[in-house]
Formats: sequence, C-alpha cells, structure tokens
Amino acid sequence: MALVGLVCTVVGVLLGILTFGRNRDKDIRQDAADAATIRTKLDHISSGVDSIRVDFKATVQRVEDLTERVTRVEESAKQAHKRLDNMGERRTAE
Repeated sequence: MALVGLVCTVVGVLLGILTFGRNRDKDIRQDAADAATIRTKLDHISSGVDSIRVDFKATVQRVEDLTERVTRVEESAKQAHKRLDNMGERRTAE
C-alpha cells in the first residue's frame, strides 16, 4: 500500500514538472509573439511619425515662403499707394 502511494506521488510530481515545463515554454512563445507584434506596431508608428515630420517641415517651408511673398506684396502695394497719392496731388495742384 505504501508502495502504491509512493508511486502515485512520484507520478504526480513528474506530471506536475512536465506540465510546468510545457506551460512555461508556451508562455515564453506567447510572450515572444506579443513582443514581436508590439515591436512591429512601434516600427509602424515610428515611420508614421517620421513621415509627419517631413510633411511638417515642408509645410513650415511653404509658410515661410508665403510670408516672404506677402511682405513683398505689401511693400509693392505701399509703393503703389504712394504713387497714386502723388498723382492725386499733382492733379489737384493743376
């Protein structure tokens, strides 16, 4: 009877160890798969952020170009108004 109990205990311990090892390996594979998925998503997000940076730099450059053009147009309009005012003064003087 004691021998049957001892054999059952040994078999139970062996099954416990095998089950633990199997589940541990399964957990490790699942963790590796999860890490790979997260890494892939982070790489995708990173490339998206890089693309946004490039687009933002291009937009900033366009705004700077437009600002410069508006400044030139304002200066040109100011000179045109001065010429018109001078023409108006000449006509009034005549």
